[in-house]
Amino acid sequence: MVTANKQLIAHSGEELTRIAAKHEVHFRYEAAIAGTVPIIPILRGHLLVTHIDRVMGIVNGTTNFVLEAMAEGLTFEAALIRAQELGFAEPDPTEDINGEDAAAKMAILSRLAFGSAVQFGDVDFEGIENVDPDDLRYAKEFGLALKLLGTAERRDGSLSVRVFPCFVSDQHPLAGVRGPFNAVTIDAPAVQQITMSGPGAGARATASIVLNDVVAASSPYHGDYLGAAENLVIDNSGQRSCFYIHLVVADKPGVLSKVADHLAQHGVSIESAVQRGLGDQARLVLVTHECNEDGFWEALLDIAKLGVTRSDPRAIRVREQA
Repeated sequence: MVTANKQLIAHSGEELTRIAAKHEVHFRYEAAIAGTVPIIPILRGHLLVTHIDRVMGIVNGTTNFVLEAMAEGLTFEAALIRAQELGFAEPDPTEDINGEDAAAKMAILSRLAFGSAVQFGDVDFEGIENVDPDDLRYAKEFGLALKLLGTAERRDGSLSVRVFPCFVSDQHPLAGVRGPFNAVTIDAPAVQQITMSGPGAGARATASIVLNDVVAASSPYHGDYLGAAENLVIDNSGQRSCFYIHLVVADKPGVLSKVADHLAQHGVSIESAVQRGLGDQARLVLVTHECNEDGFWEALLDIAKLGVTRSDPRAIRVREQA
């Protein structure tokens, strides 16, 4: 059996695997995840019995292309149209843009990496539809690039699987992943860190991997050993992160100190700040130190009520380390 339908595998992959084994046929779906990046052969082969701590990456080439185009000055709408013209986005790109496509892929990767029965509904996901081009422009001053990241990682005996827009520093191994390319990083004590990259969107790349799967599926069946099952409990709570904050503020003294005070009340400290513009164009852009995410979102709600902001605050996670 061969498929490139990641939603099918994310929702029914375990059942299809059992059916394939019952009938002693191969079940291949490499084209469903990360395009030409050979992540499935690595997880099912070289690292099959390796203890993995984290799998993280850019698993949607459409959003990576769109975000890069926006960073170069295009609007979201223009960038998406350009991606469709080049064949990097579907006529209906909804699942790419809202993060659902990447979430399905991370559910599948989690099963392979951790041997746990991760379901699509276990994955917390956000998309890029609310990203403002201004945020990409200001972030350059901090040496940051925006990516739609998928993460699956062990945390205190449980497993967290998420997809979200995230700024990464220019020193991060995923910062240089350009256009429709995908990249996946695997962290494991035995091998330290492995990063793989390749085209992740486009008909030609997908067709190449599907053909490889067809050839592999035609070989004699000798059974597929999928590794030991761990059945880790899914827990996406209690996360920590740094954050980028964009505020349209009243142009008067004391605004920064008020914002800083309210952040501090929730255990959030500021790493760097940039103030730009005057009058109605006054902007305050901050990057925080790592903090508890729940406390951060509570702080942001409080700041919105201060009376010094002219619109709702915007915030995006920041990952500085690999």
